[in-house]
Amino acid sequence: MYTHILNTACRYGRSAGGMEEAEARCRVLSIQSHVVCGYVGNKAASFPLQVLGFEVDPVNSVQFSNHTGYAHWKGQMLNSDELHELYEGLKLNNVNHYDYVLTGYTRDASFLATVVDIVQELKLQNSDLVYVCDPVMGDKWKGEGSMYVPKELLPVYRDRVVPVADIITPNQFEAELLTGRKIHTEKEALEVMDMLHAMGPETVVITSSDLQGSLGSDFLIALGSQRKTRADGTKVTQRIRMESPKVDADFVGTGDLFAAMLLAWTHKHPNNLKRRTCHQLLRKTKEKNSRVYHTRIWTTR
Repeated sequence: MYTHILNTACRYGRSAGGMEEAEARCRVLSIQSHVVCGYVGNKAASFPLQVLGFEVDPVNSVQFSNHTGYAHWKGQMLNSDELHELYEGLKLNNVNHYDYVLTGYTRDASFLATVVDIVQELKLQNSDLVYVCDPVMGDKWKGEGSMYVPKELLPVYRDRVVPVADIITPNQFEAELLTGRKIHTEKEALEVMDMLHAMGPETVVITSSDLQGSLGSDFLIALGSQRKTRADGTKVTQRIRMESPKVDADFVGTGDLFAAMLLAWTHKHPNNLKRRTCHQLLRKTKEKNSRVYHTRIWTTR
């Protein structure tokens, strides 16, 4: 009963606004990696969400000494049976009630399939549940893409995970893997996002790309697309394109943090893609930085 009251309040808060009150009543099941040293996966996502008032229940898909970009890493992977056992414990205590599910890095295909089963069960309990999926599979370096998880995960993401996701945040390489289409132009990127919409998600954000922007090669382009169905059955698609200055440094965990913050802003602005895709963060940064951020928004039917 207590959890039911929290969930009802969370749904009310999401529609009425007021992040400070609403998030304190919202529960997030976050299934992604954990590292002892560094900040990626749950270590990058959980604390920022907690600062914003969300109640975060982390499940660590892996526990590694450090992220796999190091020359050496050691640790353990949670398998599907172990994930099922953890979830069963939550069910037995009637605490498996969530408003959001956030998933990221994993290395086991059967584990990922079990995640889908859990999401589907949670959606049966709460039809308003929002599933945010970062399909972590690989990235591009110097124009060449490569996977840093086993290839067996790709068909599970494509055929089972993406169809049940409400929001997905692939980078360009991951979007290409999921659709089988290469992206060379912004037009092709929009077509790829439309293909991803057709697979299930209402919101698609390509978090980074190697597209050439209007501000030059020193800027990184991210693209977002949100597709809504009106009461009369017509579909409206809102697009957003952001160009932000590149930083000459290597970072890890940025995609994990982005997905978490997209979840948070989705809660506050469920129908405003501009505000959800870190627009306010970029605006505040711009006020303190002489470099320029450029955002373009358009709507299609």
